[in-house]
Amino acid sequence: QLPTGLYKKVLVILHDSILPYMNEPTLMIDFLTVAYGIGGAISLLALNGLFILIHQHNLEYPDFYKKLYSLLDPSIYHVKYRARFFHLADLFLSSSHLPAYLVAAFIKRLSRLALTAPPEALLMVIPFICNLFRRHPACRVLVHRPNGPEDMSEDPYIMEEESPSESRALESSLWEIRSLQNHYHPDVAKAAAVLNQSLSEIEDDISGLLELSAYELFDKEVKKKAADVPLEFEQIRGLFGKKNDIFAEHFTLD
Repeated sequence: QLPTGLYKKVLVILHDSILPYMNEPTLMIDFLTVAYGIGGAISLLALNGLFILIHQHNLEYPDFYKKLYSLLDPSIYHVKYRARFFHLADLFLSSSHLPAYLVAAFIKRLSRLALTAPPEALLMVIPFICNLFRRHPACRVLVHRPNGPEDMSEDPYIMEEESPSESRALESSLWEIRSLQNHYHPDVAKAAAVLNQSLSEIEDDISGLLELSAYELFDKEVKKKAADVPLEFEQIRGLFGKKNDIFAEHFTLD
């Protein structure tokens, strides 16, 4: 049992300042798996080290994706380590051999949580979801379901289910993204509207969106140049400059 602060300090540097210099990095398996099971920010930070052990040292973690799925809660769009988490989640969900039900569960949960996410997080997660559709075409039924969300009396997706295989995500539709098409932020509404069209084969580069902040969004809006809005369809030539102006018939400047 380590203090939470110490866990975070170690896990932040573990993947690049400790594991590469160990003769036997596999000695950290127990430490990282325990940290991964704690939950919250500690689990997010443990992902880096676990990824190295899985990718380079043949670590088998049968319930890895189930635990990764359980980390998706409303705080995921607000935490300090959001960029790190989504960078790794992008790697973990990149394999084309993942079952459709698993990827659909991630898409559906991310979309449901997006309903309460801030705009800067939405501008990152919507392209993230689009990339998942490009990698896993079997999940496109969530968007192109024949009956559509309008004919569903209720959403069959079970948000509280901890296991992706039991969440019934593939039976659902992506009505959450449809809702975001009416978002108050125009950039978010425009990003969500991409799913109304056929997606291109080329994936979106989300690396520049992972660190997007509310300040950057606000600064971008403030620096926009306002376009001149025409208020008249005829150019004015003085107070009584219009032809056949009823105002000029009754008043003069004498």
